[in-house]
Amino acid sequence: MTGQTPPRLRLRIRFGGDDFIGPGKAELLERIAATGSIAAASREMGLSYKRAWSMIEALNAMFDVPLVESARGGPGKGGAVLTVRGRDVLGEYQAIVAATLEHGGGRMIRLQSWLRAGQSDRREGD
Repeated sequence: MTGQTPPRLRLRIRFGGDDFIGPGKAELLERIAATGSIAAASREMGLSYKRAWSMIEALNAMFDVPLVESARGGPGKGGAVLTVRGRDVLGEYQAIVAATLEHGGGRMIRLQSWLRAGQSDRREGD
C-alpha cells in the first residue's frame, strides 16, 4: 500500500425523503460559524450564494428549529450565525464522523489493501 492515498470517509446521514446531512452541509455550517457570513462561507467553498442559501433553507426546514439565522445586510449590517441547535447538529454530525473513523479506519485501510493496483488513484465518483 506504500504510496497510496489513504482512504477517506464522506458520511451522509439520510433521515428519509430528501432530508439528509452530509459533508457539504456540515462544511457550510462550519464556515458560517467561522465567518459569520453566508456569502463568505459560500465563496470559501466555491459555491454560489444561491446554492448556499438553498442548503441552509433545506437544513432549517429539516430540523425542529432553524440551524442558521441571518440578518439582511449591506455594509456592516448583515451576517449569519448558527443557532444553539445549529451548533448541536454540527457537533453531533462531527462526532459521528470521528467515531466512525476511529472505529472503522483500520477496516477502510484493509478494504483499500484489496484494491487492484491503481484503483485508489482513480477520480472520486468513478
